[in-house]
Amino acid sequence: MQSNRLYFIDAMRAWAILMMLQGHFIDSLLDPIFRDESNIIFSVWKYFRGITAPVFFTVSGFIFTYLLIKVPTVGFENPRVKKGIKRGLQLLAIGYLLRLNILGLFQGHIYSSFYLVDVLHCIGLSILAIIGLYLVSANKKTFVFPLLLVTITMVLFLFEPLYKSYSFSFLPNGIANYFTKANGSVFTIIPWLGYATAGSTLALLFKKFKNARNLYPTAITLAIVLGLTLIFYSSPFFEWLYIATDISLFKLILDNNYLFIRLGDVFTVFAVFMLIRSVLTNKTVLKIGGSTLTIYVIHFIVLYGSFTGLGLYKFFHHQLSAAAAIPAAILFMIVCVIASLQYVKYEAEIKAQLNTGLVFIREQLLFGYETAVPVFKEITVRIRLVIQRIFKLARN
Repeated sequence: MQSNRLYFIDAMRAWAILMMLQGHFIDSLLDPIFRDESNIIFSVWKYFRGITAPVFFTVSGFIFTYLLIKVPTVGFENPRVKKGIKRGLQLLAIGYLLRLNILGLFQGHIYSSFYLVDVLHCIGLSILAIIGLYLVSANKKTFVFPLLLVTITMVLFLFEPLYKSYSFSFLPNGIANYFTKANGSVFTIIPWLGYATAGSTLALLFKKFKNARNLYPTAITLAIVLGLTLIFYSSPFFEWLYIATDISLFKLILDNNYLFIRLGDVFTVFAVFMLIRSVLTNKTVLKIGGSTLTIYVIHFIVLYGSFTGLGLYKFFHHQLSAAAAIPAAILFMIVCVIASLQYVKYEAEIKAQLNTGLVFIREQLLFGYETAVPVFKEITVRIRLVIQRIFKLARN
């Protein structure tokens, strides 16, 4: 590899976030009358929309692990471990904040939607899980870490038909929502952690062979072969396994074999972006790829009305025609990206202003506290004297 920077990964992340923006917009606002499965345009859009989340999770696992293992130190001494823990917790916190309705909070209500789990929660937990696996295998043989990653992917994908029906009702809803969609969660840590660990495995391979002479030709060929095999032959393979073994699990996988097919889609997307990597060095594209969190937050606020409940979803839910939804989705993507890039441009200044405001508020609260304490003590003394006099009169 000629450069330490994998531009095609940044470009994939940019593509995935843009696909997510238009996918969420159209799915939320398009009138159901236009959701015609026989329409080739809609069916193609729906298929590619289904690729977005697997690509996003896989790329997230890839990027984090690649940066983690680039550092020569291992275990807790690796500075990426602390950064990763901080990042994972930050994503969890932002995920909950985006589902917080401040108006309801002022009225003393925390709505059930606050406890639902979404992309940010799962990616945050996936990062923490990868760190845990990294630390467990830090002082062991080099094959242990990739073996754990591959095993988790395969276990989560193979046994998904069994655990997806569990309601996890023995757990509080806030925790159960990480494992089941029964309460309305959009994503769950199982099986989506499997894509993140798959991305981590790919990162280990890229790191191991980064100086190989034919890295990209080999990687592209393998990605295409593996991707097309999973897409077109994973279902026949599970059908053959079911016929040969009569194990019902293989029949259940065959009935809804979306995890392995989508993994094949991910490998194919990797191959495409590696193939065109030489033209994926545009600064704007790379900036978009590096600003996915900001873009996600802005789109969530505008579309779903985080904090206020006043988003496009509230006013145009399933009301737009196809002719209106398509240009509106493009405009929505442009607005979210421009707003994000502007925020990133002035991020340091904005954070400085926020810090100044927080310092001022803290100083005012401290001043108020220091002023109130003597007054409170004086009032307490007077109240105690009054009570003592009342009890003295009562005894007399």
